[in-house]
Amino acid sequence: MTLSAAVAPAEALNRFATLPPYPFARLRSLLGGVEPGGPELVMTIGEPRHAPPAFVPEIIARESAGFGRYPPTEGPLSYRQAAADWLIRRFDLPPGFVDPQKQVLALSGTREGLFMAALALVPGRKNGKTPAVLLPNPFYQCYAAAAAASGAEPIFVPATAETGHLPDYASLPAEIWDRTAFIYLCSPANPQGATASRAYLTDLLARAARTGAILAADECYSEIYDRAPPTGALEVAAAGGGSENLLVFHSLSKRSNLPGLRMGFVAGGAKLIAEMARLRSYGGATVPTPLALAGAAAWRDEAHVEANRALYREKFDLADQILANLPGYARPEGGFFLWLRVKEGEDSALRLWREHGLRVLPGAYLARDSDGALGGPKGNPGAPYLRVALVEDLDSTRRGLEILREEMRAHPGA
Repeated sequence: MTLSAAVAPAEALNRFATLPPYPFARLRSLLGGVEPGGPELVMTIGEPRHAPPAFVPEIIARESAGFGRYPPTEGPLSYRQAAADWLIRRFDLPPGFVDPQKQVLALSGTREGLFMAALALVPGRKNGKTPAVLLPNPFYQCYAAAAAASGAEPIFVPATAETGHLPDYASLPAEIWDRTAFIYLCSPANPQGATASRAYLTDLLARAARTGAILAADECYSEIYDRAPPTGALEVAAAGGGSENLLVFHSLSKRSNLPGLRMGFVAGGAKLIAEMARLRSYGGATVPTPLALAGAAAWRDEAHVEANRALYREKFDLADQILANLPGYARPEGGFFLWLRVKEGEDSALRLWREHGLRVLPGAYLARDSDGALGGPKGNPGAPYLRVALVEDLDSTRRGLEILREEMRAHPGA
């Protein structure tokens, strides 16, 4: 293929022209040159600080000879088997519903897979039109970059308090569904912590199947929940007969406090997994075998996950004690973020840093402006919010929450 027949370099670069700077780069610009008004406390990035399982470094050391060999593209079968077994246990799937050889692919964290899936699976045209990729607004920024890289049109669907902080995909007009190729859904949602019900997932999977779209269910926060374990897309698919148009993404970063291990997996329809593996064989970052073997052990162990979840519940309880009487606060159903409504998120973030040394993320940096055509208010749906990560120890969390209480009292937004 000649260059003229392919995508020209300038055109390829222009695909990313609509992407704003990454949220943390925007935050650095906002706070740059401003001295913190107290001891620094970072509650921005979702990087777990709880202790990882003690057996992980032991396994990596024991299996270190594996660093001397190229790992398989799909990941070791033992890792994929552990992931399939965990899915079947966690979501009460029928035995054999997930084939580890054909339906599971190891990932270097879920972000790699969420991005790569759109590249591998979004077609150049859908029913003769530019394909659409549906994503919630606010959203994990990887989704928009993946849509841009695949040459599709991203459709930012409001996920606001009025919609239960989940995107109302069912309300989209037929013209959009007709060209929808790919759908992103995060449950529990980042940043709001809302979880999708069985009815919601059943309807969405049915719509995807009718229209020939693929659902990418980002479930990396599924094991950090408050009271009830979130419903998984695979358990809904099992009840409906199959997962041909479904991909689910899971990670050890949040579940097992192993963000630096970069271990996750994608599971779903065998043909979809094969296409992702094919692309990965050319340009993917294969998972080192010693890390995969440690990851397999983490998927097989639940004791550390239960202990981890209890630590987060303790912080949810603390947030209730300190913030519960404020109208801008709601206890999340899952995940470890608070989505706090204030008068103006960017102003609050700057003030919290300047006056207290508290670093939080303006909600506007996680969303895109809306013209209101797809429902919801005009403007940026994240603008009146702050995202706060409850990943620090209990004492630091208490200090941050007390500072936030004073900010919300002084500048209420709800």
